[in-house]
Amino acid sequence: MEIGFIGLGRMGANMVRRLLQGGHRVVAWNRTAEKTKEIVSEGAEGVYSFPELVEKLQTPRIIWAMVPSGQATDDMINEITPLLSKGDIIIDGGNSNFHDSIRRSKELTARGFQFMDAGTSGGIWGLKVGYCLMVGGEKATFDHVEPLLKTLAPPDGYLHCGPAGAGHFVKMVHNGIEYGMLQAYGEGFEILHAAKEYDLDLHAISHLWNQGSVVRSWLLELAEDAFQRDNKLEAIRGYVADSGEGRWTVQQAIDTDVPAPVITLSLLERFRSRQDESFTAKVIAALRNEFGGHAVKSTEK
Repeated sequence: MEIGFIGLGRMGANMVRRLLQGGHRVVAWNRTAEKTKEIVSEGAEGVYSFPELVEKLQTPRIIWAMVPSGQATDDMINEITPLLSKGDIIIDGGNSNFHDSIRRSKELTARGFQFMDAGTSGGIWGLKVGYCLMVGGEKATFDHVEPLLKTLAPPDGYLHCGPAGAGHFVKMVHNGIEYGMLQAYGEGFEILHAAKEYDLDLHAISHLWNQGSVVRSWLLELAEDAFQRDNKLEAIRGYVADSGEGRWTVQQAIDTDVPAPVITLSLLERFRSRQDESFTAKVIAALRNEFGGHAVKSTEK
């Protein structure tokens, strides 16, 4: 098949490479021309404007976008749709809020276009092992683009989850679960690291746990790799960003009266990681000193 691809970041460029390996014709565009030129050297056809992208594709065109969620995705859609023909397909493979995907589907369908939301998981490893694809939209559209999905995903690695928004909804919850798993591993290894009575080898322990343990996982394999490079993680600052999906998952839990304490607390712990020093801890220390005379540590050197 042929496909127009917008966005050649860490995920997008490798997705194009996997599509090329599968024999598909890919016409690629990126905001910075350097990345476009790089992927052209690997077999893609590069374009440097949306009119050129649209011109090089036959109808019904398939446009797959990997751009930041929110306004950036809306801006991209608003810029390219006046150039498209009725029946053309736009696939949003970024981490969009599922509410936005429902809205975009309604707006684009009313104008004669087809829209699919494709939650994409796999990170930088997707080129080698494939991407897990959670897809929402019309089943007929899904069937039409399925050869592309089959190339991008490993066996059984893609699913039509339901109507518009379902793909990004499933991906949102997927990332919420990821928050909780990462937090549990982080806390467990901190307990090991803090044990002064032992000089524990975190790399050896993570390798051990990957051999038949009930907590073995791909994430633990990645932890093993990280500890092998730096057993105490001394070169990494403990600052953890969030890209939105955890917040959306917690909000969905609130909206549907579902208790989700693990995911919620894992999100809040990410906020804690961004503080050089916690003012909350200062208040607690001060109160303990006031009511119980408990010692406090001075900021004076």
